[in-house]
Amino acid sequence: MLKQFKMGTKIITGIDALSTIQTLSLKSVLIICDPFMLENGLAQKIEQLLKDKNVGCTIFSEIIPDPTIDVVTKGLLAAINLSPDGIIALGGGSAMDAAKVISHMYRTAEKDASVQLICIPTTSGTGSEVTSFAVISDPQNHSKYALVDEQMVPDLAILDPVLTVSVPKDVTTDTGFDVFTHCMEALASTDATDFTDAASEKALQMIWKDLVPVVNDGENLALREQVHNASCLAGIAFSEASLGICHSLAHALGGQFHIPHGRANALLLPHVIRYNAGLELENEIPSLVTYQRIAKSLGFQAGTAKATVHAMINGVNRQLKQLAISPLITDHGIDSEEFLAAIPEMAAKAMDDKCTITNPRKPSIQELEQLYKRLLRGGY
Repeated sequence: MLKQFKMGTKIITGIDALSTIQTLSLKSVLIICDPFMLENGLAQKIEQLLKDKNVGCTIFSEIIPDPTIDVVTKGLLAAINLSPDGIIALGGGSAMDAAKVISHMYRTAEKDASVQLICIPTTSGTGSEVTSFAVISDPQNHSKYALVDEQMVPDLAILDPVLTVSVPKDVTTDTGFDVFTHCMEALASTDATDFTDAASEKALQMIWKDLVPVVNDGENLALREQVHNASCLAGIAFSEASLGICHSLAHALGGQFHIPHGRANALLLPHVIRYNAGLELENEIPSLVTYQRIAKSLGFQAGTAKATVHAMINGVNRQLKQLAISPLITDHGIDSEEFLAAIPEMAAKAMDDKCTITNPRKPSIQELEQLYKRLLRGGY
C-alpha cells in the first residue's frame, strides 16, 4: 500500500523569531486575531514591524473562541475589501483556524489572488500553524465542523516562545494536553506512517516530560520553547496521519457545552485508550500492540501488553491529577442530567466526524455513548 508524507510549511523557531516577519516580501497584510491581541499590544507590534518596512496593514480583531461561520464571513469580507498579498494569523487555534478558512475562501472567491498565509501561534496546543485542519462552530446547531483541505496548509509558521510566556496556567494546561492527545492519536491512527510516527513520538516524549513543569513555571523560556516545538511537531504528525475518536468526541462535547477543547480531550483520553486497546475484551486486538509500543516509549513496562497499557493509563491519570483536572464532567460546570440528555446527539455527531475514520478500532454509536457516560460519577 502506497503512503505519502508532505510538509508544505516553512517553520522558523526560536527566541525573537517574530523579527523575521520584516524579511518577508509583502505589500499589504491582513492580521487576523482576537481582541486580546489588541489589548496586549501584540497586534500593534506586528503592525509596526510591517509598517517599518513600508508594508500596508489592516487588523481584523473579531475572532472569538470556537470561531463561528458568521465570524469567518466577516473576515472574508475584510480580506476582499483589502485585497492583501499576505494574511497573518496571530493567536491560538481559534485565530489560526479562522484565518486558514478565510484565506482558502478568499483564494477561491478571488481566483487571481496570490496570498501568503503566515501563522504566529501564541499558545502551544493546536499545531494549526502546520496543518490542513480547521474547526469552525455552528452555534445554532450546537456543532463543530472539522474541515480538512490541503489548500489550508499555511505557507509559513513563526514559533517564538516569548509570545507564550504570558499564557495563563489553565490555558497552558488545556492546550498542552491537546498536544499530548494529538501525539497519542496520530501514533494510533490507521493512516500513521514511519514519518508521522517519528514526529509524534518525539513530541509525545517532550510534552510528557515538560507539560507539568511549564504549567508550574510559565516564565521558563527553555520549557516554553520545548512545549511550543512539541505542539508544532504534533501538528506535522496529525496533519498527515489524522486523529481518532477522542477528538471526534471532544468536538461534539465542545460544540454542545463549550468546554475548552484540550480539557475535553483530557477528560476523554484515558477512556478512549482503554477502549481502543480493547482492554475490556477477553481476546487481544491488533491495536493493543500499538498502545503497548506507545506506553513503552513513555517508560511504562509490565508483564503483559494489557498490563503495560493499564500502567500508561494510570500514569496519564496521575498527570491529570497533577494538572488539577478532575475526571468528572460535573466538576467542569456541566449538569449531569443535561449531559445525559445530550449524549445521543453528541455520539451521532462524533460518529460522523472525520477524525473517526482513522480511529484504530471502529466504534458503534452505543460504544461512543458509553465513552461519554464514563465521564459521570459511577460511569453509568
